[in-house]
Amino acid sequence: MDHRVYSCVVWSCYLEVAVKNMIDLAPFRGVTIAVFGLARSGLVAAEALQKSGAYVWAWDDNEDRRQAAAALGISLVDLYRQDLSAVKTLVLSPGVPLHHPKPHPIVLKARSAGCEIIGDIDLLGQIQRNAKYIGITGTNGKSTTTALIGHILKKIGVTTEVGGNLGIPVLSLEPLSQGGVYVLEMSSYQLNLTSSIIFDVSILLNISPDHLDRHGNMAGYAAAKERIFKGQGKTETAIIGIDDPICHKIYDQLREKSVQKLIPISTQKKPAGGIYVEDGVIIDDTEGFKQKAVILTDIETLPGHHNWQNAAAAYAAIKALGIPSAEIARAMDSYPGLDHRQERIAYVDDVLYINDSKATNVDSTARALSCYSNIYWIAGGRSKDGGFEALEPFLPHVRSVYLIGEAADLIAAFLSRKVTYHLCGNLVTAVQRAHQDALADHLRNPVVLLSPACASFDQFKDFEDRGNRYRAIVAELPGQHRPPHNEGIAA
Repeated sequence: MDHRVYSCVVWSCYLEVAVKNMIDLAPFRGVTIAVFGLARSGLVAAEALQKSGAYVWAWDDNEDRRQAAAALGISLVDLYRQDLSAVKTLVLSPGVPLHHPKPHPIVLKARSAGCEIIGDIDLLGQIQRNAKYIGITGTNGKSTTTALIGHILKKIGVTTEVGGNLGIPVLSLEPLSQGGVYVLEMSSYQLNLTSSIIFDVSILLNISPDHLDRHGNMAGYAAAKERIFKGQGKTETAIIGIDDPICHKIYDQLREKSVQKLIPISTQKKPAGGIYVEDGVIIDDTEGFKQKAVILTDIETLPGHHNWQNAAAAYAAIKALGIPSAEIARAMDSYPGLDHRQERIAYVDDVLYINDSKATNVDSTARALSCYSNIYWIAGGRSKDGGFEALEPFLPHVRSVYLIGEAADLIAAFLSRKVTYHLCGNLVTAVQRAHQDALADHLRNPVVLLSPACASFDQFKDFEDRGNRYRAIVAELPGQHRPPHNEGIAA
């Protein structure tokens, strides 16, 4: 099949599911709105607006995406050639540079024409005003925390929709009335495009170097993350992990301003009036006395201190909605884990295979490496800024490394004389070599771990494509296959 046709088929199949119950944007009926960037969220936004009666001018630099939009009947208008003075609003894909390394030409053109520039999440906030909103951001752990909060709320019986940066476009979610809760994972890119939503509960987990090319420096990145607290007042709650210095500084600044309710969370400290983890147990000190709330060591799908931070944040957020601690604990115990986040795929001849494809930066991979011993580690892809030195403390857990993608030589240089490594080039070769070595070494509880510490775009469409390919390769390995003890482990 021709690549372009295949691409259109993929997008059409995706949308067939994603926009089945899209949000009605009727207030935009008769309004001319431009949509630039027709990946998942942009494509859904364009179709939702058009079905709601808006005049849509949709465009993408990628021809495959334009074809997919045209196949859905979305109006295509070349925004480079069009006078944007007739356009009130530009809905921008979060993947399009707004500020750094320089604004995209369409962004500059929209600004010159006086267009407001927003994202799809702002459209949701303008329409669904009666629901409650929980927003989650941070460099690492936000997907797990988002999924965990959604799982607990649904288990308790709260009408809940989960989406955002997690991979589910928000305009494909169900509309919610009063009492319903939108749980939204928010990337720094999305936060820069969002101003309408004031989150009832905002979570900032942590900040470490990532996406600096899009924010200029750490100060710009931190400022984007801090936008999750924008507009909050006395009735809203801010939850902040205080274990890294940048977030601790943000916490101190918010505490000094004393605008919203503020809850610190930690896995390293015991903040007064906060929620923290001690010896694998969530301790709740928000009511003037310390109470044991959740025993995390009993939950297989939340291993490691990084997951304990995620669990503490989820607990704090749901308690902020007025839900009793005991109900939260019962629901958290059944959390199944998240795809591509330390997801336990299978045992093959007693070797455990774990898919952590969503670990696209060094900090995420460090967290995964901290959880296991006797690791046969598959790494590589398209590297990000910052190097790989932060992984060195965890190398004693690693028996051998199997390198793929563009960053293979860079990682090899870092690993030199520290641990055995193999330049495998591609994922198939890496899995097969790791499988052979894990069997030959006869070590206790061996783990083949895909945790790339790199982006996926050199060899795959995205991290999900990479993780799905890993699953398929593992499924083809020779030997006795049996399922893991649980559905997934989340990071």
